[in-house]
Parts: sequence; C-alpha cells; structure tokens
Amino acid sequence: MKKIEAIIRPVKFEDVKAALAETNYGGITVTEVEGHGTQKGFTQVWHGREYKVDLLPKIKLEIVCSDKDAPKLVKAILKSAQTGQVGDGKIFVSDIGEAYRISSGEEGEKVILGTPAPTSKDGRGVEGLFTRR
Repeated sequence: MKKIEAIIRPVKFEDVKAALAETNYGGITVTEVEGHGTQKGFTQVWHGREYKVDLLPKIKLEIVCSDKDAPKLVKAILKSAQTGQVGDGKIFVSDIGEAYRISSGEEGEKVILGTPAPTSKDGRGVEGLFTRR
C-alpha cells in the first residue's frame, strides 16, 4: 500500500477532486494547511505599511491506495494541480506497512478497497449496532 500526500493550491482543489473522481480512488482526507516552500510567501502593502506574508494557504490531500493504483493517482493530481508557477505544491508517496478498519478490526489492503461495512446480526448495518429497538 502507498500513502499519497499532496500539497496543492486551494484554487486547484475542485480540479484535482474531479480528476481523482475519474480514477475511482477509494477515499481521501482533506486538510486546510499553511506553509511555504521555494515560494517563500509575498510582501504586501496595507495602509502604507509593508507586511510579509510567509505562510500561504494550501490544501493537503491524503490518499492511501494499493501499490498498483498509486501511479495513476499521482498522474491525475500532477495534471490537474499544475499551473506551471512556483507554489503549485508537492506530492509525497510513502509506503504503508499496516492498515486497520476500526469498525470491524479488518486488516491489510482490504480496508482501503471500499468493501461494504459490516452488518449486525439482524442486518441493520453498523448503525444498527448502536440503535435500540
């Protein structure tokens, strides 16, 4: 399994989300973050005073996928997030050793494959495990 972490411009998020939807990825975690790389921020003038803005708003995407799906997901992110300007972001790919589904205790790659949620003995689904009748 691989974990893909992508830091992108907020204005490119909808484009990236649409590109990922075409790949049938399993799931995604999205976080609003701030930071800088080689872009180092910018200086702006407000009411005659100069201010340095060195932490820029970005979106961080995290996707855990099978080894075979990682290249197509990275390609989709690269193609849809790129403007050609400094500050477009970065993509990091790392290995995932283990994964667990909290609701069922399942282990391994099947937890990222979108398998159906476990059901209770009466067939009401996971929600039914916590609902009184």
